[in-house]
Parts: sequence; structure tokens; C-alpha cells
Amino acid sequence: MSEEKTKRTDVNSLGEFGLIDHLTRMAVPNNPSTIKGVGDDAAVIDNGDKVTVVSTDLLVEGIHFDMMYTPLKHLGYKAIVVNLSDIYAMNAVPKQITVSIAISNRFSVEALEELYEGIYTACKQYKVDLVGGDTTSSLKGLFISVTAIGEGEKEKITYRNTAKIGDLICITGNLGAAYLGLQLLEREKQIYLENPNIQPDLEDQQYLMERQLKPEARKDMIEMFAKNQLVPTSMIDISDGLSSEIYHICKQSGVGAVIEESGVPIHPDAQMMALQFQLDPVTCALSGGEDYELLFTIDPNDVEKVKYLPDIYIAGEIVDKKEGVKLHTKGGNIHDLPAQGWVHFDPNK
Repeated sequence: MSEEKTKRTDVNSLGEFGLIDHLTRMAVPNNPSTIKGVGDDAAVIDNGDKVTVVSTDLLVEGIHFDMMYTPLKHLGYKAIVVNLSDIYAMNAVPKQITVSIAISNRFSVEALEELYEGIYTACKQYKVDLVGGDTTSSLKGLFISVTAIGEGEKEKITYRNTAKIGDLICITGNLGAAYLGLQLLEREKQIYLENPNIQPDLEDQQYLMERQLKPEARKDMIEMFAKNQLVPTSMIDISDGLSSEIYHICKQSGVGAVIEESGVPIHPDAQMMALQFQLDPVTCALSGGEDYELLFTIDPNDVEKVKYLPDIYIAGEIVDKKEGVKLHTKGGNIHDLPAQGWVHFDPNK
């Protein structure tokens, strides 16, 4: 008598976001205080006059960071910043964090002190409190889990699913530099592994290194929105690449989008390094990831509020869903915009 073969579906067939959708499809809120559950940068919980905003992220050695070129202090700082960025993407303000770590026996007390020095530096910079966490052992490597807790006003909380046809698409800062910083670090790592006697040459690319190893969350933009009485119609932080993030907004809002290539901001250092690596700078900006800038949409009537604000670029428009998600090139061509972000599940590992 043969036993029925157990079905086994490879997680790579779904991808990161498909897997999240699959695993959370039955996550129905049981409490009326849960305003927003799975599916945005953070969960939103009713807390009387205001709302509590909660986000969590897990960083795994060998997947999200490489100890060969990531200083522990920078890693601690970055672990906090990437979570705070999710809170800001809801148009809210982070207040507290918890930090849990799993460590192998290769990490000394002094090494962990360095990691936490970066954590406390980020707490001071962004005025958040470390209020708890957990520590356990790991058979291999370092795992860092951070939960960020924020606060916002109900009428100003900004979601991914509220973009409207005719809204303008805006981007803060610049894109692609973090990805190119990573390429430079990976290049020097490979050279070192082949010949440890050769000293790394980062070509004095301080800006690219900082964007990769010590990113900053756009706290200043949330403060600027409040000062100028601007509430975006939708918003998301750019952690997995502009292409992926605009797809999130379009999918959840039931709309399409046109991104103007001329409106995608790229730092001059990133442009030069992309060309050096024989990469297209625009592709790096669209798909690179880890920029932690903000992608948001505004009502056309609010264009005067952002027109003269520093470090904000109008990059396109929300259109009807049937028009899809397109890139309008500088040469006048229109192409489908591929959603190529970070691939977290490596089939070779």
C-alpha cells in the first residue's frame, strides 16, 4: 500500500511577498482596536485619541549583513534605523524599541558592547527608548530582531492602499547609492579572499559607504510634512527598491502608475560608480534597495506644498489600473516596470 506523497512547495516559487501573503491570508483581526494588521509598513492599533504604530524586522547574518565588512557599531545603528523607517512611512513618530538577539559563541561581551553602542547611538539620534528585548544562543551567526513602537494621529496616518488616480508620485532623497556601496564592498571582499595581503580600496567613496553601512531614516521629512500641513495620500519606505515599492502601492490601492525616468533622483557618486561597474544607474536606482527613502503620493492640489521643499522629487503619476505600472524613459519610450527588489530566499543556500 503506497502512501500519498506529501506536497512540498518551494518558498522560492512564491517569493518573499508572495510567501507573506500566503502565510497571513487567514490573519483576520479579532479586536476592534486593530485598525490595520498585516500588509503595510506597520500595524496600527487604536489607542484612544491617538494610534499606536508597531513594526518589526529581523536581520540575519549572511542574508542581511556580512560581518567581513560591517562594523558592529554600524550594524547596531542600522538595525534600529531600518525599523524606525517603517514607522515614519506611516506618517507617525517612533517612541520605543525592543531588541532581541541570538548569538553564537564567537561573539564576546566586548563585541556585543560595540553592537549596543550603535543601538544606543541610534536611540539618541532619533529620540527613542530601548524598553526591552530578549537574548538567546544561536548555533551559527548573529540574529537581530527589532520591534519599533510609534505614535500618530488617526487622521494623519498614511497607508499603502489609499493612492488615487491623478495623485502625483514623490520620492525623497536619492536612490541606488546603498546598492552601489554594497557592490563596492563585495568587490573588495572577493579581492581580499583571493589575496589577503592586498589592502581594500574603497576609492574614497564615503557617501556610498554611509548609505550602505549607516543609513538614516527620514525623520526630517515627517517633521516637514507636519510643518507644511501636508498629509500624503499614500506612503511606503524604499527598502526593497523603487520598482517593488510602487508595485506595493499600486496593488493595494488598485491603481497603476507612470514613473518618469527623469524624475528618479540619483546621486552623482552613485552614477559614476554604476558606470564603473558597467551597470545602468537608473536600474540601480529602481531595483537596488536599502535606500530607506520615502515614496509617497500627494493630491494634485497639494503640489504647491511640495514644489519648493528640499530633497523631494516629483517622479510620476498614479493612473488607472488597466494602464499597468510603466517607466517613461528620457528617450520617450514607455516600458513595463519590472518589480525587481531584493531576493531574500536564495535557492542555492
